[in-house]
Amino acid sequence: MGNQVQASNISAPLVASTDEIRAQFPALDRQCGGYPVAYFDGPGGTQVPRVVPEAVVDYLYHHNANRHWGFPTSDETDEALDHARNVFGTFLNAEPKEVVFGANMTTLTYHASRALGSRFDAGDEIVVTELDHHANIGPWTRLETERGVRVRWARMIPESGLLDWDHLAALIGERTKLLAIGAASNALGTVTDVRRAADLAHEVGALVFVDGVHYAPHVLPDVVELGCDFFVCSPYKFYGPHLGVLYGKLELLNELDFPRLEPTGQQASDRAETGTLNFEGIVGAAAAIEWLASLADGETLRDKLEATYTALHRRGEALFDAMWRGLSDVEGVTLFGPPPSGPRTSTAAFVVAGVPFSEAGRGLVRQGVFASSGHFYAKTVVDRLGLAPAGLVRAGCACYTTREEVDRLVDGVRAIAE
Repeated sequence: MGNQVQASNISAPLVASTDEIRAQFPALDRQCGGYPVAYFDGPGGTQVPRVVPEAVVDYLYHHNANRHWGFPTSDETDEALDHARNVFGTFLNAEPKEVVFGANMTTLTYHASRALGSRFDAGDEIVVTELDHHANIGPWTRLETERGVRVRWARMIPESGLLDWDHLAALIGERTKLLAIGAASNALGTVTDVRRAADLAHEVGALVFVDGVHYAPHVLPDVVELGCDFFVCSPYKFYGPHLGVLYGKLELLNELDFPRLEPTGQQASDRAETGTLNFEGIVGAAAAIEWLASLADGETLRDKLEATYTALHRRGEALFDAMWRGLSDVEGVTLFGPPPSGPRTSTAAFVVAGVPFSEAGRGLVRQGVFASSGHFYAKTVVDRLGLAPAGLVRAGCACYTTREEVDRLVDGVRAIAE
């Protein structure tokens, strides 16, 4: 599918209609202000289909134990964890042993940065981008004081919300040891050509660490095609529980000196995972991936996922086009990031003239619309747009979003602007 948001050659339609998909989300029964709630807060965390909490509850009620102890519930936990690694290996197009589970993307990135940082010397360079969530910035800038490395920032072009490729290329050189880059901006929705960036980094022998948190809900990840050495994502952004998942090339996971307890397993994935894992969350996350696959036909899990992502992208593209056009017609609204024809996800970021971002977010609640507002930990993006110390309103489409909800969002923004 590549690392741009576009349809693949798979044309299999979704088995489930939007109404059938929505029927699987109990959260959509909620009312607010006389309206059914329209959840546009998906970029910060989606709602979950029934099968996800059912899988969590089933594990806790019937299989709950710690690992490697040889009695039935412990064996079942081992099997559940192995199954989840296989599911996420398929999801990422990786080997199961290359899948690492953790508390969240931020924690996993700090964990990886400590392991990678032990290989860096004073004067080595790490390149980050202004488009990124600070979870893919802070762990690396910390190494400036801890290891004496130099962090260099690739510019974002504020007018387009795109990465400045000339500047990125100029920053990558013989001292570069790591490129930390986001596949999609959680604030603006911009999708960046990770493979192009990875090729630049690999030419000088640098590693590539990709934040795929906002990317994975919209584009089926393929770590081989992306050409990355590490990739992190958050299942709670694509209908699962709160959890973090890290992909690392097997040889790197086995080489790196991860902070860990001495009795921990010596091989991946054990050596990169600390303490007792959130088994119930991992089970629920695997259930979310399998649920996505169940929405379309195909011979294998990967085939089904590709078909689902293709169909959901087409639906999301149409919804986002309507959202962008509707918001563009509201006087006083300024939209940021690429237009619908650009490399982007179905996430809109905007401000309403004269209305503080937090007030705009609260105002939308009167229409039963839940949308997030602030800087979303993409603080540098907000700074570069000249919006600090304020922020943006962000509205993202999910698999359960309808055209009526998009129209209600636009009407709510129009009422606020007036």
